[in-house]
Amino acid sequence: MNAPAAWGVLLGTVLGVGLWSLVSLMPRLGRPRLAQRVAPYILDVSAEARDYVGRTTLNPLPVFGSLFSPVVRRLASRLDHLLGGTETLTRQLRQAGSRQSVDEFRTTQLLWALAGSALGLVLVLVSPATQTLPLIGRVLLVATAALCGALLRGWLLQRAARARLARISSELPTVLEFLTLSLSAGEGILDALRRVAATSSGELSRELAGVVADVHTGMPLSASLSALARRIQLPALTRFVDQVTGALDRGTPLAEVLRAQAQDAREEAKRDLLETAGRKEISMMIPLVFLILPLSILFAIFPGLFVLQAGF
Repeated sequence: MNAPAAWGVLLGTVLGVGLWSLVSLMPRLGRPRLAQRVAPYILDVSAEARDYVGRTTLNPLPVFGSLFSPVVRRLASRLDHLLGGTETLTRQLRQAGSRQSVDEFRTTQLLWALAGSALGLVLVLVSPATQTLPLIGRVLLVATAALCGALLRGWLLQRAARARLARISSELPTVLEFLTLSLSAGEGILDALRRVAATSSGELSRELAGVVADVHTGMPLSASLSALARRIQLPALTRFVDQVTGALDRGTPLAEVLRAQAQDAREEAKRDLLETAGRKEISMMIPLVFLILPLSILFAIFPGLFVLQAGF
């Protein structure tokens, strides 16, 4: 097949898929199925219906979404078994503040792997350095690029989770002091949480706003706070929740408890800052020892060597 024929096949395929996508959007051909009409009415009793309603296509073109979504979901489940279980991934998604489900993230990770494999394929076909590699080496290069794409998406999620946990940890002492002031002024714990969520900004304030919203829907305050602690899994926040729930169960005053908790959080932040400074100090020795010190010695010795060579 010559080049004009290949371009004709490619452009004809693209035109055919586009026309079929437009045709599938017509009401008679694209009408919803029975499951799509029934699922919204049984969301409170059926987990499968909730999954079905929350399911989204992978492409705005309905043809691609209908054709490739089962394959992509199957590959995403295989990727989930390959890279680890769902518990760690669920915790990282909640810690990062992402609203994606595990299946949606695995699908995104699979797309990153496909993008990495496409980049590796382009590198194999275009780069002159890969032309001398055997066939098995080229295949391994493409597979390695795909694996790097999937691992890169997971690493970005871990980085986002660590950064958000650090922000929550830095916001916790200020929020605890704010709650202490509100409780000392005579407000209840729920009113204090509502005030903090309404007047402050930050990751922890948004989480507390979610706790207040859950309480308004009928969930007990202690259960909502416990769910927050399980979702974030930050030790300082978990201690705060345990002390608040314990005080609510025993009926003890919360102001002194939160004041002591805020002081402990401040001390822990100072210890973390000192540990970070110690690690940074050690890392700063690397350019000093391997770059600045050799250059200083070289600048000190080179003039003397030059004089000795010129004198003799």
